[in-house]
Amino acid sequence: MESFPSQTGDTQPPTCSEAGAWCQQVLDITGNEWLATSAGWLIAKPITIILIFVVAIILRAVLKRLINKLTTLPENGRGKMPPLLKPMKDKAPSQMSAQLDERRRQRARTIGSVLKSIMSFIVFGFAILIALGEVGIDMAPIITSAGVIGVALGFGAQAIVKDFLSGVFMMVEDQYGVGDWADLGEAAGTIEAVGLRVTTLRDLNGTVWYVRNGEVIRVGNYNQDFAFAVVDIPLGYRADVEHATQLLRDVGTKVISEPPIAGEVLGPLNVLGVQTVSVEGITLRLMVKTMPGSQWATERALRAEIMPAVESAGLDQPLVNLLPNGSTQ
Repeated sequence: MESFPSQTGDTQPPTCSEAGAWCQQVLDITGNEWLATSAGWLIAKPITIILIFVVAIILRAVLKRLINKLTTLPENGRGKMPPLLKPMKDKAPSQMSAQLDERRRQRARTIGSVLKSIMSFIVFGFAILIALGEVGIDMAPIITSAGVIGVALGFGAQAIVKDFLSGVFMMVEDQYGVGDWADLGEAAGTIEAVGLRVTTLRDLNGTVWYVRNGEVIRVGNYNQDFAFAVVDIPLGYRADVEHATQLLRDVGTKVISEPPIAGEVLGPLNVLGVQTVSVEGITLRLMVKTMPGSQWATERALRAEIMPAVESAGLDQPLVNLLPNGSTQ
């Protein structure tokens, strides 16, 4: 009697020598050939992927701890800088001792936050790519698609990206910080908070302004390094300029040599002479170098003493007598 080959015997399952290192161990334990030949997918690859993410989590934790160490003020570290900021120039005025630590802490915290985000993205990004490679997924189309999506998101969120990058550079360069009086173009006032996207400041009227960092084209910081107190004194044409100059020098020198102004001045008083000539009269200008942020108080103190002294000396005053309709007499 003739025998026929079995229709089901044409395709033989892979042997353990073809299925991987786990096959024989699983076959010995379970006695199931299908489970043994699938051990690579069911056991080996999941364990490999888990190990990849465990390593990524541990690496992220180590790097995060390192960044925290570099961006944290040491214990009892008043007046000190976080290690991350030491290579960077600190433009905060030293007399702002009450705000200096908070300014440095906020700057280091923000830079640290950026570094943590970038680090997490890189670590987990590589972990995901390696894990996908383990399961045999072709990464070329995914990377290409991610690039296209990234470009699309970049065009759609240009303003946010611009604000973010501007905030990072402002932090790194220390263009301004909490407590500074700054002119940001759209608004001027005391800086209350500096974020990666928005800077908050309060003007003289108490209004709080939220200025997007990407919209700041120029920054005028009145609290860096030093400042100049500038005072203009108007006089009439018949005033004795030489006498007036000596009077301004004597009175001004007396003012800046007495407290509370004496501690805010960084140099001698300088009377520049005639600054302007107009139809009303002439203007004498004097100036003195001061600590940053102290120029306005110094100017007020000088005016308060110089103007009465000018009147008492009988110096000719400007010919300005405004009538009710605004014309001059």
